[in-house]
This record gives sequence, structure tokens and C-alpha cells, in this order.
Amino acid sequence: MPLPVPSLKQHQWLKQSSTNQDAMRAQSLRFGTTIHTETITRVDLSSRPFTLFSESDPSTPVTASALIIATGASARRLNLPGEDKYWQNGISACAVCDGAVPIFRNKPLVVIGGGDSAAEEAIFLTKYGSHVTVLVRKEKLRASKTMAKRLTTHPKVTIKYNTVATEVMGEPGDRGLMTGLKIKDVQSGKEQELKGNGLFYAVGHDPATKMFQGQIECDAEGYVLTQPGTSYTNVDGVFAAGDVQDKRYRQAITSAGMFASHLFSHTLAFLESASVLANIS
Repeated sequence: MPLPVPSLKQHQWLKQSSTNQDAMRAQSLRFGTTIHTETITRVDLSSRPFTLFSESDPSTPVTASALIIATGASARRLNLPGEDKYWQNGISACAVCDGAVPIFRNKPLVVIGGGDSAAEEAIFLTKYGSHVTVLVRKEKLRASKTMAKRLTTHPKVTIKYNTVATEVMGEPGDRGLMTGLKIKDVQSGKEQELKGNGLFYAVGHDPATKMFQGQIECDAEGYVLTQPGTSYTNVDGVFAAGDVQDKRYRQAITSAGMFASHLFSHTLAFLESASVLANIS
């Protein structure tokens, strides 16, 4: 089966996105920024300048008087049988990012999760899919009353409580697409098949903060803690921006708001770190 061809609108968005990235990189270079493309595997924040060790050359560390942590957070996966095969061929962890892709248009879709994020994504997907089924492990939603009401009263949404997915099914071959799920009622143990051409995970995120833990203050879930309204962490000279420290608004706002929020977050971190560097010099 040939892969679906992206629409003209998608091509234009990708082109514009790439152009914006190139322009921002060029502007950084014009103002004297030195860009190193490296994978940092270890940091030492015990004293300034801070020390960063790369994967490619750990014997030659890089030092910095200020550090902005913007490592983000990755969506949790369920490691279901068939998940790896159909990842990005029917399975996604971002409805806002992928919901409009042609393979999901006018097709039955499935969302896993019971919180605000799951409710928001399911409602968003009703714009594109023929119907959306939400699988909730427990007997009730964790979403706020407002979001729960919107979800439960939506004519294109069905909620299956006490239900989990056990396997992803689909077409054979390297380019095969997802066609359904095997699901299980956790109370009765009854299993059945559910048709679905798209599966969207909304079961939380894990912040990429492992290398910083023990050196910087994080919450119980691993998100970097910052002073309210700022990017300041508990270590002088270390700042945090974006998903790595923002678990509240990342889950609650749309893609446009998310972009604006994260742009502000990263800009704030840059300005605050620049102020610190100016004081040092």
C-alpha cells in the first residue's frame, strides 16, 4: 500500500516550519552564537563554571557559566504487542500534531487515558475521525468536571470504562497501517476486538531530567522546579524552560497556545541567563 501523500497545506506548514528554524539559527549565528550539535550525557552542577560531557567526546568536557535546561518531556508508551510496528502508522502520542493526517480522516479513532489531556485530544479528534472511542482503565474519568461533561455529552464520542488495550492489530508488511485493537474489561476479563485506524496515547509524559536529578530540585515526577513566574531553579546560574518544567499548561492548552507559552518560557530563560552572565562579566 502506498503511503498517504501529505496535503498542500501540510507541505506549506512543513516548509514554513523549516524556514523559521533556519532563520532563527542564522540570526543566532549572526549575533555571535557558537552552535555545537552534541548529545550531552552527563553534567556537573556542583560548581561554576558548570561542566557538560558529550557522548561523542566525554574526555573533553564543555564548561558554561549559565545553563538553560530545555530537554523537554516524552510521551509515555504502553509497550503493547504491535505498538512498535504501527507507531506512526496509526499510533501517535499527539492528536494535535497528527490528528489531521489523511490516514485518520473519517475513520474510527481511539484515545487511551482518562484525564484532561485525553478528553481534550478526543474532542479535538472528532473534527477528523468518524467516531472516537476513549478507553479508561478505571470506572470514572480523572478529567475536570467541565472537560468530563464536554466529553461525555459529545455525540461522536464513546467512553469504555474499566477497559484496557491488550494488542494493536493491523495490515501486514513494513508499511501496513493499524486497523484495530484487542481490548479487555478489567472487571469481567472479557476480551473483544475494536475497530480503529488511529490510536492516540494520553497517559502522561516523562521529563528528560535523569542527568540532572540529585543536582537540581525536581518534583516527585521528575519535572524541574522553578520559582513561580520565572525560569530560575534552586541552583544559581541554572534555568529551566519548556516541557521540562511545565506540566500544567502543556496538558491544558492547544497547539497555538502551547507554542506561545513555550516561546515565552524559552525567551524568559534566555533573558534571565543573559542577565546573570552580564553580572558575572
